[in-house]
Amino acid sequence: MKAKDPKIYLLPNLMTAGNLFCGFAAVLRIIEASLRVSSGEPAADVYHQAILFILGACVFDLLDGRLARLGGHESAFGREFDSLADVISFGIAPALLVYQIVLQDFSHSGWLIAFFYLLCGAMRLARFNCTAVDSEGAKDFKGFPIPAAAGLIASLTLFMLWLEEGEKNIGRWKFALPPLMVFLSLMMFSRVKYPSFKTVNWRTQRSIPRFILIILILVFSAINFEWMPPILFTLYLLYGFIRPFVSKALRRELEDEDDEEILPGPATETSTAEDSSKTQGSPSPPSATETSTAEDSSKTQGSPSPPSIAKKL
Repeated sequence: MKAKDPKIYLLPNLMTAGNLFCGFAAVLRIIEASLRVSSGEPAADVYHQAILFILGACVFDLLDGRLARLGGHESAFGREFDSLADVISFGIAPALLVYQIVLQDFSHSGWLIAFFYLLCGAMRLARFNCTAVDSEGAKDFKGFPIPAAAGLIASLTLFMLWLEEGEKNIGRWKFALPPLMVFLSLMMFSRVKYPSFKTVNWRTQRSIPRFILIILILVFSAINFEWMPPILFTLYLLYGFIRPFVSKALRRELEDEDDEEILPGPATETSTAEDSSKTQGSPSPPSATETSTAEDSSKTQGSPSPPSIAKKL
């Protein structure tokens, strides 16, 4: 039996291709920065470009899923393609970034930490693909998502570069990156649940004050991109721990969840009652079999039976 060709939808997979391109460009920038450092040249600006590429991959990863769900174009090909791109952009690129900045000073333990992060990220993506079909429509992520982990590492490194502006290397704060990478690796396989925000799409309706607040946060984050992204990613990381203690009403407001349960309204109940009364009040018409049987019976009773041969004799 010939296997069917997978369906490839243009717009969502185009966003995934953009995600993959940003991850590849980030890896190239990190390698170039490493060559500059080995030759004694400043490499902060090249690291800066690599970090921006990783954050750009986060934006593309956010868009491809939204576009696929909006048009109803989710497919197995898109899910696998997205995971392969995520391994490059959010697995290899952040691991290589932290290794070149700080982990190479720790000899063998340095590349083990970087590989541990990459391994946990790849296995988390594989687990997500295995459970994606059964948990389709789920509103939560089990474990910290790898794009958020990469975004936190990249944005925190960008913040360190901003603090040490003008220096050839990141300052002493860089030693906070290895324990953070190990912690995020464990969090990706934890049982802590994080909102996926899958219910938020282009058709989501919000009040004007809330819409203005969201716009202000986005504009403020874009203006202060050196230190606002790590704050947002850190808040998302901490929210998973305090989420079980948040009330359902507040959680629904924060996560933009809509009530999906549809209760029967008065019109539905009235129409149901009318249909029931009509069914009980009007007798059902006799079937064709019952009519023909009644006619045969009346004919048999009305017409006299012919005298038997015994009586004539």
